[in-house]
Amino acid sequence: MRLHRFAVFTSGATLFLIFVGGLVTSTGSALAVPDWPLAYGQLFPKMVGGVFFEHGHRMVAAAVGLLMTVLACWVFVGEKRRWVGWLAACALGTVVLQGVLGGITVLFLLPTAVSVAHACLAQAFFCLTVTLAVVTGSSMRGITTGAACDDKLLRRLTFALTGAVYLQLILGAVMRHTGAGLAIPDFPLAFGRLIPPLASSQVATHFAHRVWAACVTLLMVVTVWRVVSRHRLEPLYMRPAMVAVALLAAQVLLGGLTIWTSRAVLPTTFHVACGAATLACCLVLALRTSVVRLS
Repeated sequence: MRLHRFAVFTSGATLFLIFVGGLVTSTGSALAVPDWPLAYGQLFPKMVGGVFFEHGHRMVAAAVGLLMTVLACWVFVGEKRRWVGWLAACALGTVVLQGVLGGITVLFLLPTAVSVAHACLAQAFFCLTVTLAVVTGSSMRGITTGAACDDKLLRRLTFALTGAVYLQLILGAVMRHTGAGLAIPDFPLAFGRLIPPLASSQVATHFAHRVWAACVTLLMVVTVWRVVSRHRLEPLYMRPAMVAVALLAAQVLLGGLTIWTSRAVLPTTFHVACGAATLACCLVLALRTSVVRLS
């Protein structure tokens, strides 16, 4: 169980890293430190202004990288299931690549494609740490193959929901890094209409984010209804489902606050972190419906 607790701690630290990364974007501090891997030629520059957010992000990222290294080594030594070892190796490689992308982002002055890739890979790494936390838990010990839940529709819904949420986070990253966050300045309407005039790519990107949010909400409702109606006595399904729907409601509110406050730092940053947390809950539910044998 110590390995499981450490994996949970690592995934929690990764969520905090995503929050800190969101702060960098929300405060416009991405180029507050213009060099990499050093900061103004130092390991620890004076932490003032945007440097506090940007270099703080680097320090938290280094800590998460260290945690992931320890976790991977622990899995290699103490975990008998080979596929879990490969999963840990994949997560370790992902966090290394993420660090390199972060450096490229700074050195090449925030190219949109690299910045978006950096944001999307962060969510993928978070998913890997969450998966490691799930598969090292007591409910997964000794399980190598086979699906526990005989509700095929629920399994398909949970994976579709997880994919849909991840796609929504990609759209959000594109919106943030193309400056489209306030391309539609009102909410829940768009320029006072249900469908705005798609006069620019920024408006189209922003509106696509909203439309897909509605699709995610519908899929979430269908999935949670399936859990409640068919598996209400199974807490391994009910808990992540209830948390996921609560987080989605908070996410919609945070999206509105982001618009209403003209992208104030805290609601904008919490919107990023809440999206990641929603993705994690959906992934946990998907994993549990696929490989956990309920007693």
